[in-house]
Amino acid sequence: MVAFELETVVRAPPGRVFDVSLDIDVHQASMQRSGERAVAGVTGGMIGLGELVTWKARHFGITWTMTSRIAELQRPTRFVDEQVTGPFASFRHVHQFTPDADGTRMLDRVTFSAPLGPLGRLAERVVLANHLRRLIVGRNAFVTAACEDPP
Repeated sequence: MVAFELETVVRAPPGRVFDVSLDIDVHQASMQRSGERAVAGVTGGMIGLGELVTWKARHFGITWTMTSRIAELQRPTRFVDEQVTGPFASFRHVHQFTPDADGTRMLDRVTFSAPLGPLGRLAERVVLANHLRRLIVGRNAFVTAACEDPP
């Protein structure tokens, strides 16, 4: 299993950052490069506790499908999305929002494991961890811009 954390400071109140982070349309716009789109479940607007979204995206030249559920939600401080079905043996993303002198400190904690035993463990460390980190850094930059621009 691989785990990593990313911290991003956003010059906006926690409630705004939280809501923008739960918005399916914002997520799709932030992932245009991989063509990620919601194809089932909640496919637009804000997703809520217990709701599912199925994503389709192209990574490494392969089209992947993953269904996630919002497993925990405490507005405006925290939510957790977890893979229900998809390419990972397990995937969990904890999103935390803490008031900060500059606005909101957004903390992402990602834990995942790949299938395929030893081959999967090698892929986790050699390719997947850095790839997922880059995707979330890009998404956070998009969320930051969306939150800091006047509504």
